[in-house]
Amino acid sequence: MMVALTERRRTKRRDGTVFAHPVKAGARIWQGALVMLEGGYAVPAREAAGLVAAGVARAGADNAAGADGALTVEVERGCFAFENAGDITRAHIGQQAYAVDDQTVSASDNNGARSAAGTIMDVNEDGVWVRI
Repeated sequence: MMVALTERRRTKRRDGTVFAHPVKAGARIWQGALVMLEGGYAVPAREAAGLVAAGVARAGADNAAGADGALTVEVERGCFAFENAGDITRAHIGQQAYAVDDQTVSASDNNGARSAAGTIMDVNEDGVWVRI
């Protein structure tokens, strides 16, 4: 257990928008894909419970033939436009969006079958803007 500070400390800092995650074995992540974490490993978003939103892939990563963590993928957090599953309207702004696949979000968790992707910030002609 660490003790409380008794003098100045230089604390490392990050802007908190870009992270690199190890890619799960068998996963292929396309640039621009919504990326989720499954057991700490990056996977393309899909309809599944228990996944954690990580961000959007800055470049692709093809770990189809690799072991867990053989590759990493850099993801960016922020506010991004995704395809609408057809059920999100402006009335959903401020509510949770749920991953349907690596480019589509829904207002429904499908009875717990979908994982949260982030907060709906806007809905317009570009799609559903989700803050991850």
